[in-house]
Amino acid sequence: MDDEGSQHPQGGTSGRIHGYIRENPGCHLRQIKEELELAMGTVQYQLDRLEKAGKISSTRHGLYRYYFPAGMLDNEKDILQVLSQETAREILMFIIEQGNPTHTEISGKIMISSASVNWHMRRLMDLDLIREEKDGKYKRYRARGDSGLIVAMLRTYYPSTWDIWSNRLAEMFLSLSRGGQES
Repeated sequence: MDDEGSQHPQGGTSGRIHGYIRENPGCHLRQIKEELELAMGTVQYQLDRLEKAGKISSTRHGLYRYYFPAGMLDNEKDILQVLSQETAREILMFIIEQGNPTHTEISGKIMISSASVNWHMRRLMDLDLIREEKDGKYKRYRARGDSGLIVAMLRTYYPSTWDIWSNRLAEMFLSLSRGGQES
């Protein structure tokens, strides 16, 4: 578990883990372990050391503890927690893309059960990233606050996901513009 003897420029194992967290804020223990191919105990020890040294911070949500570089704001941490998980990220981006989709539309687009949508919606509302609106017998969801910050963080920290999402948006706008010209 010692950092001595490593050739990594930022302090061996500790530096590798710290660098990974800077590049992947919102990551969790198993993700770090698997990506860096380190033993669980080594990762736990180094995370504890980095946190005590003030180089990283963490937040617990449910079963997971998420790790961030020191100095990130709480709302940024909340966004990155969501963006680091595929299903929650897809739901949030669909809500931003559609404006105020219904529960059923989300379930159909993301292809998950209604119960799973409920679970994710509660979590997104607990993090204050979305709000629920009643529309007759339907529930609609809308992004809360600055969705530009969410999009910017997606672009910065998840560039491959950003490419897919931006292509999807471009296709949607092209389709809408073609539809308007044919009328």
